[in-house]
Parts: sequence; C-alpha cells; structure tokens
Amino acid sequence: MSDGGVLDERGELPRLLLVEDDARLGPVIAEYLAETYDVTLCTDGVAGLDRAVRGVFDVMVVDRRLPGLDGVELVRGVRRARVATPILLLTALGTVPDKVDGLDAGANDYLTKPFEFDELLARLRALRRTFGDDDGAVRIGTWDYYPDSRCIYSPYDAPVVLTPKENDLLRLLAANPRRTFSRTRIAAAILGGAGQSGAVDAYVHYVRRKLEPAVIVTVRGEGYRLGSL
Repeated sequence: MSDGGVLDERGELPRLLLVEDDARLGPVIAEYLAETYDVTLCTDGVAGLDRAVRGVFDVMVVDRRLPGLDGVELVRGVRRARVATPILLLTALGTVPDKVDGLDAGANDYLTKPFEFDELLARLRALRRTFGDDDGAVRIGTWDYYPDSRCIYSPYDAPVVLTPKENDLLRLLAANPRRTFSRTRIAAAILGGAGQSGAVDAYVHYVRRKLEPAVIVTVRGEGYRLGSL
C-alpha cells in the first residue's frame, strides 16, 4: 500500500517524472505513485528528456532501456542541462557495470526489476530527503535562504520575508543555480501559464528590491538565473 500523499508548501503533491515505455508496467507504476506524487508519464527517451529539461520536478524515475534514447543517455542529457533533480534509474540488468554506468551518468540511485512498490516509495523518500532542500537552508552568497518559511537571512540585516510567488521564483532558481530559465519557463512554473511572461519581470524586480540586484542575473536573450548576494 502507498503511504499516502504529503502536500508540499504550495498545497500540492510533489512532482514526479516517470519515463517508462512498458505499456503495461508504466501505467501501473504511475497509478500507484499517483497517491503520493503528481506523476507525469513519458513512454520514450526523447520525450522524457524534453520534459525533464523543460519541466520542474521534485524527483524522476527513469527506465534503463527506452526507445528513442537510452535511459543512461537521458540521465546524461539531464545533467548536461544542469538540472539537479534527483533521479532513480530502473534497470532489468542487475550487473555491477550496468549500475555503475547509470550512477556515473548522474543517476542518484537505482532499483533492479522486478521490485516491490513499497521499496520504490522508500527509495524515493530517501532521495528527496538527501537531495531535496525542504528542511534546510540554501546558501546564496553570505545569506541563508529557507524556502519552506519564505525567509532569507543576512549576516548583517533583519530577515527578509518573501511573498509566496517571490518565494516560488527564488526557489526555482536556487534549486538549479547554474541553469538559465526563460521567462516563459518561469511563468509556466510559478504562475501556471506561459502567457504571463511580463509578470515574471515584475517578480524579479520585487525580489531584487527586497534583497539586492545581484541575487538574480539577467542573461540577455535567454532569461534569468541565480546570482549572488
């Protein structure tokens, strides 16, 4: 049995990308995980890589053998795009070299088929505890940022409290510090619609005004990325 869904600070289930081409197994895994996660299912490697790079997920589950693009190559592509989301690799090949290949590509853990669903859930919980930022501070320059409390602490000034949307913006950038996000991608992630790109500039302005201009860097022609304080 599933352990039930635990909502995040937005009142939503954590977002999980599942890339599995098996026509029977994929929907079964997705249905089981849907009690705990907001699941997006892709059935080939090329589409999976596109969703992994363009979307914002809390954790990913990727099958080793996929049509279009092998699971290990998918993981490499995700890491080349500087997406740091934790990845669990599913493999029917239980050999040590196969597991090493997946881990070397950038996967954070692996699970050999066939597996028990309870173990899959336990592995995902462990990944999110280890690689997530839900309970700890994120260091931005000399400041400590606590996404769950929407607070950022300076060593010299009083703590700054962000609004929910300002926090969503900074959380997104802080979770992927080397990645540049387009206005469209940010709007889709924090505002729920790609047609609100203009509002992104306003939230960037609000965060910069509350903290310092350098906290968010404008990459001309591309969008925004995390800066420094």
